[in-house]
Amino acid sequence: MRYGFWAPVFGGWLRNVADERMSASWEYTRDLCVRAEQIGYDLTLVAELNLNDIKGIDAPALDAWSTAAALAAVTKRLELMVAVRPNFHQPALFAKQAANIQNISGGRLSLNVVSSWWAEEARQYGLQFDAHDDRYARTSEWLRVVDGLWSEPRFSFDGKMYRTEDAILAPKPVAKPIRYAGGESEAAKALIAGQCDAYVMHGDEPGVIAAKIADMRARRERLGLKPMIYGMAAYAIVRDSAREADAEVARITDMGDTPPPGFDNFDQWLSGTQLERELKIREYSVSNRGLRPGLVGTPEHVAARIEEFEAAGLDLLLLQMSPQIEEMERFSAQVIPANLRHAA
Repeated sequence: MRYGFWAPVFGGWLRNVADERMSASWEYTRDLCVRAEQIGYDLTLVAELNLNDIKGIDAPALDAWSTAAALAAVTKRLELMVAVRPNFHQPALFAKQAANIQNISGGRLSLNVVSSWWAEEARQYGLQFDAHDDRYARTSEWLRVVDGLWSEPRFSFDGKMYRTEDAILAPKPVAKPIRYAGGESEAAKALIAGQCDAYVMHGDEPGVIAAKIADMRARRERLGLKPMIYGMAAYAIVRDSAREADAEVARITDMGDTPPPGFDNFDQWLSGTQLERELKIREYSVSNRGLRPGLVGTPEHVAARIEEFEAAGLDLLLLQMSPQIEEMERFSAQVIPANLRHAA
């Protein structure tokens, strides 16, 4: 198993806890990432949103790509998986920018390709927001342009959404960045199977993850493509006893008397589902279905749970914790195998 973590670009991961003692600042992010690669973490995911999805849209959020460029210069071995949304980036200009960051990092940049989901953010920033399947069609063209510019001496493309004419991109990236992507619709899975290298999933039970991996493996085999990398988001709570861990879950899922800003929108989004309110609250409290994997409990319990995910075919955990520096230190010391820590 490889161990990744979400860079704290939003100042935390808990929607019901206002102050997590982890600021949305370059200094905190830098110190965390430098320390993380010293204690056994392999990768950081730098999310890209211009509005803060966790603490409310009025709260600060770091820019993903300038943060990634800075991290490339101050880290040595950490893989930098940076989210990119095609409707926010003209592909030829992005290919130039990303190639430069890849070369600064010595080949440690990878992409988390996100076909957007937040219409309000696009409206505020004056950008195109397509219908669902059109977003994946845009991403497909966008990837073809970026790949062509990274691969060809001159690259021409004439698509429905993008066009280049004998375009030159130099220097090329020292290595072609790995492309991670996630999604559960048929359009998403078809795109990912055909044009990406890794499939990343929201948190869930080992059996559910195993079924998703089996489906994607079959798609890749039908296309005659090499096996993919499989990753999953999860929120981890490691404590000396199950009772202490459960108490922490109760604390972070407590909405109090007044729901936090944004819960009404989330509640409306799920209004057509069969989820019970208690499950809705858990889903809202921690992003990306982070509590579903059950990485909550004693070090022994969490380590055993991770073994279940490895058996299901999972290669990478993308962890959220709070407060991040303290909890990542605990997780490293008590859960990450000693041989992996020493190798780092």
